[in-house]
Amino acid sequence: MKNGKTRNIKSSFWKALNIFIITNFLLEIFYGAYQIFFVLLPPDGKKGPLMSKASSVSPELMTKRRLFAIETWVAFSGLGIYLAALYKDKLTGKSKKK
Repeated sequence: MKNGKTRNIKSSFWKALNIFIITNFLLEIFYGAYQIFFVLLPPDGKKGPLMSKASSVSPELMTKRRLFAIETWVAFSGLGIYLAALYKDKLTGKSKKK
């Protein structure tokens, strides 16, 4: 009985850890996108991508936006790699033999 209970605790711990890691990646992606498109605005205050306003933005603002964009892409890539490693058996169609 004790061994089964310990196994359930370990299993629930790993599930909680996986949920925490995935949630952390998602929050980082949404935070970076929020900073880029809604907080770090060009001088005219228009929300969204810069498009043609990119030439009139100060280098400091452009650097901040690019750093947040890089951070967002790193989080996005990390999430993709983590999910691919976590679910590689399901993605390749192979199942574990017990």
